Amino acid sequence: MTGFNGRRIIIIGGGASGVLLAYQLLQQPTRNLRVTLIEQRPDIGRGIAYHTGNPDHLLNVRVANMSALPDQPDHFWRWLTSHDREAPLCPDPYCFVPRRIYGDYIASLLEQRTSEPADVERLSIVRGTCVDIHASETGVTAVLDDGQSLVGDTVVLATGHDMRASRAGYADPWAPPSAAPIDADAAVLLLGTGLTMVDYVLSLLRDGHRGPIIAMSRRGLLAKAHRRVDAQRIDEADVPFGAGIAALLRWLRGHIERNAADGGDWRSVIDGLRPYTQRLWHELPQASKRRFLEHARAWWDVHRHRMAPEVEARVTQAMYAGQLTLMAAKVVSIASNDSGSLINYRRRGDTRIRNMQVGAVVDCTGIVKDPHATPNPAVRRLFERGLARVDPLCIGIETASDCALIERDGTISRRLFAVGPLTRATFWEIIAIPDIRNQCAALATRLASTGNEGQLEPPRQLVRV
Repeated sequence: MTGFNGRRIIIIGGGASGVLLAYQLLQQPTRNLRVTLIEQRPDIGRGIAYHTGNPDHLLNVRVANMSALPDQPDHFWRWLTSHDREAPLCPDPYCFVPRRIYGDYIASLLEQRTSEPADVERLSIVRGTCVDIHASETGVTAVLDDGQSLVGDTVVLATGHDMRASRAGYADPWAPPSAAPIDADAAVLLLGTGLTMVDYVLSLLRDGHRGPIIAMSRRGLLAKAHRRVDAQRIDEADVPFGAGIAALLRWLRGHIERNAADGGDWRSVIDGLRPYTQRLWHELPQASKRRFLEHARAWWDVHRHRMAPEVEARVTQAMYAGQLTLMAAKVVSIASNDSGSLINYRRRGDTRIRNMQVGAVVDCTGIVKDPHATPNPAVRRLFERGLARVDPLCIGIETASDCALIERDGTISRRLFAVGPLTRATFWEIIAIPDIRNQCAALATRLASTGNEGQLEPPRQLVRV
């Protein structure tokens, strides 16, 4: 980059969020941008969700809604049909395809750009782990685990979800069961009943597991499944922005009941609310946000983040066959023994402590939700230096409305930004591609709008300081 006088942007994380942002930056009309994408995995564009090789692990969103480009809503469908010549996976845009296929699609976005001579010098992909970030009035420096230092004007955190480290004696939920290995006839306890659990059940079944599978969580809730319904048109004027959580949930239930009385499906109401969810979160009182997270989040998640119908069929079949059991219970203790683990647990609403013997335990409680517990060394260093702070609800990094990090003292950074799940404290609905693609497009436009000095002025509107 010697002699380059434009804006140098370093993106930490080459999963879906990082790739979408890099693509949008390269799409900007100005040629005065240089993008460096840092990714620790061998392949870009995959992250946790799309690295799986299991063809039973399907997208949780239909193809029609998974375009990476906001201005081309059928882009993924067109890519899929042009690359799926031998045995079409999708009869129409309303189907659900394996997540590994979607990872190929995301990676292809930058493969296309790097094949264009004009973009070769504008994009650098660096393999490694960012362990530290320095920011000053003159620029930013990203330090890698091999000692290399990359200098730029702006750093954008696009690290996605943090994976929980597997505890000693537990099988890795992100690896196939054969890696454990798990005896095919052994009982298996899965801690958590969310979509990570569903993935692991599908992996066990694909590997020919014959033993019982017990999935346990505090409420024992299972994600609902998609149905082919259209999103209901909800008038923005009818949405109770600024209301407390109790009033908001009453309004939502009433909407669903009226829709059901007319022969409609609750899914159409939830999907119809989607355009307003970020604003609802933004205007929800802080106390209501806390109550929602404590009491309603689990129910919201199972209705909002749904399974593909094919996945529901596999899971339901395993439950009807008696192989898979969902249990609302809490683990009291786990003791390893020669046969695996002895589990002491208490069922929801019961004071008695029961026990069961299992051959393996898998922690499927999902991602690290509290940024204080992040295993990411660069993010930890930002917290230590006061260049970033965790929101009071401990669900994300605090950012302004333009994704700029908010420092410990409330100052809005003009050099450090974040996109994707890290920003859930500000935007809430920011873990799915339809939301992340819009966020990345907006941030790319903003980053490209500055001059050569590299710093951006703070946004006029703050979400919360």
